[in-house]
Amino acid sequence: MKSHLAAVLIGALWATVHAQDVAPPADYIKPGDNMVLEHVPPIPTAVADATARYGEYRYALFQDWNPLRREMIVSTRFANTLQLHLVNHPGGARQQLTFFADRVRAASVDPVDGNSLVFSKDVGGNEWYQLYRFDMASGQATLLTDGRSRNGAALFEHSGSRIAYTSTRRNNQDTDLYLMDIHRPKTDHMLAQLQGGGWGPLDFSRDGSEVLLLEELSINLSNIYIVNVVSGEKRQITAKQQPGKEVYYGQAVFTPDAKGIYVTTDLDSDFQRLAYFDLATMTPHYLTTGIPWGVEGLALSEDGKTLAFFTNENGSSKLYLLDTAKGAMRAVANLPAGIIDSVSFHRNNRDLGLSLHSAKSPGDAYSVDVNSGKVERWTYSETSGLNAANFPEPRLVSWKSFDGRSISGWLYRPDPNKFAGRRPVIVDIHGGPEGQARPDFMGRNNYLLNELGVAYVLPNVRGSTGYGKEFTKLDNGFHRDDTYKDIGALLDWIATQPELDANRIMVFGGSYGGHMTWATAAYYNDKIRCAMPIVGMSNLVTFLEHTEAYRRDLRRAEYGDERDPAMRAYLERIAPMNHLESMHKPIFAVVGRNDPRVPWSESRQIIDKLNAQGTPTWFMVANDEGHGYAKKSNNDLMFDAEVMFIKTYLLARD
Repeated sequence: MKSHLAAVLIGALWATVHAQDVAPPADYIKPGDNMVLEHVPPIPTAVADATARYGEYRYALFQDWNPLRREMIVSTRFANTLQLHLVNHPGGARQQLTFFADRVRAASVDPVDGNSLVFSKDVGGNEWYQLYRFDMASGQATLLTDGRSRNGAALFEHSGSRIAYTSTRRNNQDTDLYLMDIHRPKTDHMLAQLQGGGWGPLDFSRDGSEVLLLEELSINLSNIYIVNVVSGEKRQITAKQQPGKEVYYGQAVFTPDAKGIYVTTDLDSDFQRLAYFDLATMTPHYLTTGIPWGVEGLALSEDGKTLAFFTNENGSSKLYLLDTAKGAMRAVANLPAGIIDSVSFHRNNRDLGLSLHSAKSPGDAYSVDVNSGKVERWTYSETSGLNAANFPEPRLVSWKSFDGRSISGWLYRPDPNKFAGRRPVIVDIHGGPEGQARPDFMGRNNYLLNELGVAYVLPNVRGSTGYGKEFTKLDNGFHRDDTYKDIGALLDWIATQPELDANRIMVFGGSYGGHMTWATAAYYNDKIRCAMPIVGMSNLVTFLEHTEAYRRDLRRAEYGDERDPAMRAYLERIAPMNHLESMHKPIFAVVGRNDPRVPWSESRQIIDKLNAQGTPTWFMVANDEGHGYAKKSNNDLMFDAEVMFIKTYLLARD
């Protein structure tokens, strides 16, 4: 109680300082004008000094190859946001190309001359992405899209400068398919008018006459079409879906002769497999039946001789190469253990580029010579001078939920030689909900592990991906609160572990994980010390009513349709917003004002009610961010405030 009273008094003082626009004392941080803080106490510079090294890590994401030279485009951060960089040999310097205030994403290089690339960028995290052409010689970026609509990432044809992309330009809701020559922007035109927000181009045929097009209706249901580039006519090539027998098709590519496609699908399987379809018959030929794990991504060499794909094997990635002529498959042996994001071939048909990260590495770009098997590391991202070898590896743990189902997660435990006895715990719930906690780099959270001795549990509740489509469906519709019960069972499991302190638990999560954090605070308030929901939904009804129109139907497929009276009544009944009387433990909510997915009002509405009933709350709003914080300066402030929150409420002894 004493620590809480002190925090309230300091918070009141800080609110007065903010209201009067008076600078804080010299030994406290002054937040930028873009940040709005309510009841967050002044943060001593000593806290920022202590955490600074843990926030100075970098990571690099492979974006694309130069088609004529053995050079990579990667994205990494040297200032405040991720920007594009050129790396011209393994281990070479990262030459920065773009210099925007907001992050740059999804870059693709012109496959003909390699002198231009197309990237997408939004403003302030609003996710209304625009496409730009970047000239490598002049460094000039030219806006290609209208500056107002939301545009999907550009897909280049194989031997030309035309791109296919999606845009909400027509009505700000449906994502129609467009075609444009990037050197002649006036050629931009709608190729196919579409209905819904889940469309995206997958591949061009080698002659540029057809486009493979994906229609995603939910995490369990999608269709593939072929669109004629001249007429715009589209035809569905995958079978018509049957209710209760939904099939999901993921990535797909044409064979060089356009007579077939390689695709990832859970057709006839609980997991995504790699399959070949002859387009004349659409009879599937499964290529990875012997691998009892899901295939996550693929890439086909330009000559069609080598197909690379990677699997998710209990949270870790494994890379395979398939000789398409012989059908022979082999695993890549020399790649470091970790998680692969994507793969892409160079035009030389030999070099495969990829990004890889792990618990001991924030992420770097690599290449694999598919002929010799040689692995080369192209970037060496810094870890703030800290020895990443000392960062803890997580341990896979499991517990029984309310219905006897086994639920698993990852436990990161601080060094027992440095921190003896039962350790306070942060339960960190992933977003999605179609996501998965994996043995990944902990970033700033390594400070909490290594310096404060806090343990982390990252659960994969029902509805998570990586465990088959039936497991992913378990939280749909009227089963949403079953996921809350999985966390309740986890809290009970923590109480049985001799190295964990069940009396000091904080629940944390972002996006859907933020919703789960609100729910845990509502349903299991007596079992936690405090909660920190990041951009989370407090009521799935108001969320569905206010999320952006282009994504609303996709979310209804997951959470249920709030327009149906029975579903609406159920969602209102389980909403954390409607269980305020149970929520008395301290809560620190964080939002971005420009969030198009989970409007910041989802946190505003519940924070106001909690304040009115006297629940201790901290609230942080970034006016230049969206669904999560992309700018380093904002992340630094949020983490330093989180450390204050943890010290005040989690670490305090009874």
